[in-house]
Amino acid sequence: MAIIKKSELLREEIEHIDITKHDMRPLVESFSKMSFSARDLARASDIYDKMLADKECGVILCLAGSLCSAGLKKIVWQMVENNMVDAIVSTGANIVDQDFFEALGYKHYRGSKREDDMALRDARVDRIYDTFIDEDELGACDNTISEIVGSLKPKPYSSREIVEEMGKYLVKKSKVKDSIVLSAYKKGVPIFIPAFSDCSAGFGFLHHQWHNPESHASIDSAKDFRELVRVKLACGDTGLLMIGGGVPKNFAQDVTVGAEMIGLEPIMHKYAVQITVADERDGALSGSTLREACSWGKVAVTDEQMVFSEATLALPILAGYGWHKGNWKKRRERRFNALLNDVKARVPAALR
Repeated sequence: MAIIKKSELLREEIEHIDITKHDMRPLVESFSKMSFSARDLARASDIYDKMLADKECGVILCLAGSLCSAGLKKIVWQMVENNMVDAIVSTGANIVDQDFFEALGYKHYRGSKREDDMALRDARVDRIYDTFIDEDELGACDNTISEIVGSLKPKPYSSREIVEEMGKYLVKKSKVKDSIVLSAYKKGVPIFIPAFSDCSAGFGFLHHQWHNPESHASIDSAKDFRELVRVKLACGDTGLLMIGGGVPKNFAQDVTVGAEMIGLEPIMHKYAVQITVADERDGALSGSTLREACSWGKVAVTDEQMVFSEATLALPILAGYGWHKGNWKKRRERRFNALLNDVKARVPAALR
């Protein structure tokens, strides 16, 4: 087995695509006159634009899979910056291991799926398909999370509150401007990570709690759910833009049922789009259709669209179409973090 130096592997940085530089309107309009996945993507793009044009609609973005490391980070950042999303539900990898990681000054690199993985292991280089990451830098990210958590008062927190603390940390420490976590903190956009321990944040929490067994910060997953239900109640009408599936998809869909559980009239998500490569035939969540979600009382079926495509192909087209259509310019900042940080603010009487 050949010995490969880390410096030889980590040479070509991933470059994040900028939707402002690519007007997707002519392409999407052409897609709408075609068939199969092209027309599905055109319809999904139109539904997302409807969300942005609907002034009373709160847009919830769901992120699953390895998206930020693959060159999509700037798109999500641009969506936050331009009021194209009001709340985010994500896997921890996208927010902590990838966006926060890059905000600390670290990078993701173009690699190869054919590289010798044992050689990568020896070089302390981690692989995500054809993307390489410096494992030592990931360790530094883990330690930073431990440092942030260790500075907090020992008590349970929602994942949103922890991400907000990460944003506060980046105000002084960020090495880049285009950080999702930093922008969301400044604009008051809540970011929820329901499976918070399944990423670098989990390692950071492990380190913190291991060394502080009697008095430590912890994650309250039920508080996450309660807070996202409050976002839904504050919005009324909502639209879901789901990239991938998994926990973020179900967590965001479930808020309608959550409202019913606490005695309020449930309002199904008015709009819903999912980009996925998962199949519905195995009964798994990621590939379950949005029409199936209607049977659970989660999603209305008038404006819903599944797009069976890999996200690095579909999201730049859909988001680019929405940006260049320009309906986001008429949207106001919702700043739901302020609502959630005030436990009694604008909460229906039944919840007080």
